[in-house]
Amino acid sequence: MRFLLITLFLTVVVSAKYLSNESCKECHEDIYHEYQSSMHSKSYFNDELHRKIANKVSDKRYECASCHMPMADNLKDLIDGKAKPDKNNITHTDAISCYFCHTIAYVKKAHKHFVNIKAKQIEGFKPSFYGTLKDVDHNDKHESLKNPIYTKNVCKGCHAYKKNDYNTTIFRAMKDDDSSESCIKCHMPKVKGGVENFDKKSRFFHKSHRFLGIHDAKFRQSGVDINISVKDHDIKVRLHNKMAHPLIVQPARVKYLELILIRDKKVIWRNFKIDPKEDQKIFFEYKFYDKNHNSIIIPSQAYGIKRANNLNAHESKDFIYHGIDLKKGDTVIATLYVRFAKRDCQKVVKLKDDIFKRSYIIKSVKKVIKR
Repeated sequence: MRFLLITLFLTVVVSAKYLSNESCKECHEDIYHEYQSSMHSKSYFNDELHRKIANKVSDKRYECASCHMPMADNLKDLIDGKAKPDKNNITHTDAISCYFCHTIAYVKKAHKHFVNIKAKQIEGFKPSFYGTLKDVDHNDKHESLKNPIYTKNVCKGCHAYKKNDYNTTIFRAMKDDDSSESCIKCHMPKVKGGVENFDKKSRFFHKSHRFLGIHDAKFRQSGVDINISVKDHDIKVRLHNKMAHPLIVQPARVKYLELILIRDKKVIWRNFKIDPKEDQKIFFEYKFYDKNHNSIIIPSQAYGIKRANNLNAHESKDFIYHGIDLKKGDTVIATLYVRFAKRDCQKVVKLKDDIFKRSYIIKSVKKVIKR
């Protein structure tokens, strides 16, 4: 099945003239710069975590290419281990490119993951680019067409789910019947400016191509609500996931809740002493096991899920701490953090970038006890 789908992919695009990200800049400069600041622009060559995990999975094949290097002109060879990522090949370094996203004809469900089926391009003609615009402009580089999948299914091709060779789901952000509309609403909000430099159609807004996500400090605050309440000697924290996907999606990440009690400017109680893993109920993560039921960090070889502490889309959970010495004037602070690579992962792939060695605040709230 995988061979058939890859063959189909290659057959339909083999004759197409590839337009690089840089070539899009000529007409879509604002969108180009937005994209350059996004995670979609991150490739095997400038995303340390992805590169080192991919190399750990296999030092011969680059199976991640179907989503992370989808316009590679030798995609099948990369996946089969006959070629390796080449930093001098623009179809490799362009990562999840403009050309790729805008030439998806439809999205097909397969067993291990959804598959993006590319539009057939006719040799010698301008390529056809798809999107959501009505009454599109014409130009000398490509044809522009409206396609309904760009509001319904386009995100599923890479962001729905992924199963490994042992039928273990190692990634899931969307259910099979979820629509991409909620993804687009949050991650591609409307911003000022037309879609092109010469705004022929007098369009004053476009969908942002920054693809806002967890790396944006302001944006990540919008995904959760934290509520603190106290009664007698109990502290209750309610964590509500406002997002249309689970709290934890990427298996390399971890999120955790820190709860502290301050009196006279001193911390007199915390829900963990040193490591947030001490409080397992607020330590959100995926853990996997191998064929011998031993813990495994890289999930590509996992035979099952050992631990899945998560909040589903739009789910709320209460965390109650009993027997706390509470007094009037005390301040309770609840802070949700994210680590882009949990410590166990860092040990296995030996990450150097500081971004993977720190915890980042998602959201923090406080309550002053007035009783």
